[in-house]
Amino acid sequence: MIDLGYSLSRRFPDPPQTDYRTADVRALRHDLFCGDVYIADTKSDRELSTAWGWVPVLDFAWALCDVVEQLDRDPRGSRSHRVQYAELDFTESADCMLFERRFGWVDVTADWQAADEAPLTFNHRALRREARDFLHDLIADLTDMHDALADNPVLWDLQARFPRVA
Repeated sequence: MIDLGYSLSRRFPDPPQTDYRTADVRALRHDLFCGDVYIADTKSDRELSTAWGWVPVLDFAWALCDVVEQLDRDPRGSRSHRVQYAELDFTESADCMLFERRFGWVDVTADWQAADEAPLTFNHRALRREARDFLHDLIADLTDMHDALADNPVLWDLQARFPRVA
């Protein structure tokens, strides 16, 4: 089972003058909502997590949804034996997470994990569902904290692009 989560940083708060209603893509993806993120395999009790405090968590959720879609470009889908690769780069850092899909399974590794550590392995369909749920839950949390964010058209487009899946 997949668990995706985040925590917002108190060291890197959003600027107090922020107008969340009109914040553009750059601000939403790179300047606001900094903290840490993790992706965990609850079955094996292992996780990949950041501990930097400055990761833009909305950008992580957005990029993760993009990555999962990139891994699904082969028309043969889960029947494909060819490995499909995608990277999730962290803003303002050289660190990244690498995703490799073969058949219906995705291996997830990160630059900062030990070389001998096995990757986290998830079913692609489950990863897509969890990534989209994480994005929608995160947006709901952020709009609870900042009411004006619910009126931001960038987030409307984002939620329409990555709807929840059953």
